[in-house]
Amino acid sequence: MRFDLTDIRVFLSVVECGSLTQGARSMHLALASVSERIAGMEAVLGAPLLERNRRGVRVTAAGEALVRHGRSIVDQVEQMRGELRTYATGLKGRIRLLSNTAAMAAFLPPQLCRFLAAHPDLSIDLEERPSLESVQALVDRRADLGILSDVTDFGPLQTHLIASDQLVVIASRAHRVARQTSVAFADLLDEPIVGMADTALTIHLAERAARLGRQLDYRIQLRNPEHIAMLVEAGIGMSIVSDVLARTLRRDLAIVPLSEAWATRQLYLCARDFAALTPHAQLLAQQMLNPAR
Repeated sequence: MRFDLTDIRVFLSVVECGSLTQGARSMHLALASVSERIAGMEAVLGAPLLERNRRGVRVTAAGEALVRHGRSIVDQVEQMRGELRTYATGLKGRIRLLSNTAAMAAFLPPQLCRFLAAHPDLSIDLEERPSLESVQALVDRRADLGILSDVTDFGPLQTHLIASDQLVVIASRAHRVARQTSVAFADLLDEPIVGMADTALTIHLAERAARLGRQLDYRIQLRNPEHIAMLVEAGIGMSIVSDVLARTLRRDLAIVPLSEAWATRQLYLCARDFAALTPHAQLLAQQMLNPAR
């Protein structure tokens, strides 16, 4: 098959727009040119890629296969261009790293400090995301590495255990749990909760509550940990967060561990394929897996 990259881009544009006319307009090409390219692709393939009708076009089974492979090819080309562009701008390499809140709070900062000091020609694009979102981003090759908790389904990702993290309850000093050494999850189900808007953790806690035939009573859910701490300190409710995150909060709060074994979470370094990482992403992965080096 002699499809070139422009052929594939044209075809994907037509599919996404739903018509030859709109696809041609989005590619800034003449309608006749777009029609000729797609007809040529169909002739080479020996099968129709699109079904034409009054409302536009619809992909055939062959067209669906080409969409799947074509998007993968275009994504890889864009990744290649992005990586090569960093060399042209004087940067020797960039690493796309995703992290959940727990790792951002304590595990990552010293790791990244040592890595960037040792590799002055490398840069890191760091983004904090819930573990559930990071899985899809890694699968779609929109990131090189991610640090995720084991409350998430890793799907096809490759993983390495790098740290442990305890779930704790934070409460005002006046709350009854402030005097306890640990607290059972079941005892929290009648309490108002100020939730951490981390999708993976929220789902995990909801599943645990469902096993008890209950649900958590969220008064509000916020993304900013300091805002959560402010409401907890004011007695609005309690919150369930990671221990490392709780220790960073600048508030006078009681920190009480959950007593269940499942409250000890594991943090994993994840990638779509560690062997296929860029050399500079492999360097970062090696440091995280061997932090004493």
